[in-house]
Amino acid sequence: MNIKEMRQTPEGYFTSRWGQPEYTDWIDESLSWKQTCSIGDWSFLWERKFKGPDALRLFSDTSVNSFQKFDILQSKHVTHTTSAGKVIAEGILTRLGEDEFLLFGRGTFWVDYVRRKGNYNVISHAQEGFNFQVAGPTALPLIEQVCGQSLRDVKFMHSAEIEIAGCRLLALRQGMSGEIGFELQGPQAHAGKVYEAIIRAGQEYGLRRLGGRAVFINHLEACFPTIVTDYMPAIFEPEMDGYLQEFRAALPRFASTFNIAGSFESQDIHDWYRSPVELGWAKTIKFDHEFIGRDALEREVANPRRVMRTLVWNGDDVADVHASYFQKDQAPYQFMEMPRDQRGFMYADRVVRDGRDVGVTTSRGYSVYFREMLSLCTIDVAHAEIGTEVTVIWGEPGRRQKQIRARVAAAPYKQDNRRADLSSV
Repeated sequence: MNIKEMRQTPEGYFTSRWGQPEYTDWIDESLSWKQTCSIGDWSFLWERKFKGPDALRLFSDTSVNSFQKFDILQSKHVTHTTSAGKVIAEGILTRLGEDEFLLFGRGTFWVDYVRRKGNYNVISHAQEGFNFQVAGPTALPLIEQVCGQSLRDVKFMHSAEIEIAGCRLLALRQGMSGEIGFELQGPQAHAGKVYEAIIRAGQEYGLRRLGGRAVFINHLEACFPTIVTDYMPAIFEPEMDGYLQEFRAALPRFASTFNIAGSFESQDIHDWYRSPVELGWAKTIKFDHEFIGRDALEREVANPRRVMRTLVWNGDDVADVHASYFQKDQAPYQFMEMPRDQRGFMYADRVVRDGRDVGVTTSRGYSVYFREMLSLCTIDVAHAEIGTEVTVIWGEPGRRQKQIRARVAAAPYKQDNRRADLSSV
């Protein structure tokens, strides 16, 4: 893989998968999932159904997760890795029936590839559906009003079958904002009616639509590392040649192009890969079954080298970056977009301590709720203690760079309220 090419912006790259950049404004939208509720449209996610007597074995073979307990209408955040234990993709898998499953995310391509190349009695086909995420303190009463039934007994990562505007759909209790939330999933033909019903009823509950500028701040505050933003898919390997060719041929150019930016530099694509341990998903790795990457991950779980943390950037140093845009005596620092970069790059910056590199930070973004600049960081275990002072190098190689002081904090940074007792809401 040519690293230089990955630092260039391909023609036609910019897309707006979340509708408008802003609906009210990004500050108002960023506060909504903590104070009232928000709705985000993730219908662009790829989804695929798998059905057959070997379907569960297929997912067991390709995922780090355990499937010894997997109820109907239960969901799992599944992670797929290479033989070296690096993440290919991840997504949400729901069990619809005894031998029927629905998978969301880029993992649909990988799992289907393994299905076709292996010996599995499974059929598979792509789905076209909607996926609306409604989350925040008032999300539960809003959804209950529009569907006309109580959802208080729905367990975390389980779905209820509901009806909105005469349309049958699933309400998965999940919440990518770290708050109580539901993902509403159904056929694309019903998307407009369901969406409009929620928007109308949502006025009473302070509902805000999430635009492209604010949508990923919740991933940052709640620590949900994202493919191409926080890690590169580990698909540029000899063992992945056949898959990579099919993957690129099946997608439009903007969806199969990967780009990097930031002060971190290397000529080895492996340095942009991450393992589930490095992304904070170690608890989901279970060694009760054989899966691709098991041997490598057993070694890493026993002796992790890097872990996931949040970095809190020094406000004075960040302000100095912005002040440089108005100084005429020297070149300004690299532009620091607010609330975060919008290009969809993996924006990776060096993290140093005592003169040596100790980590790589991604997902830099401004949280108006905390009034702080935050980022996610894969950092060496020896420097991962909460409160440790580190330095982020801001600015592309070859340009004016700023050393920004930062403090290691927990990930997630915002309190995780997704599993709150619904009976008290």
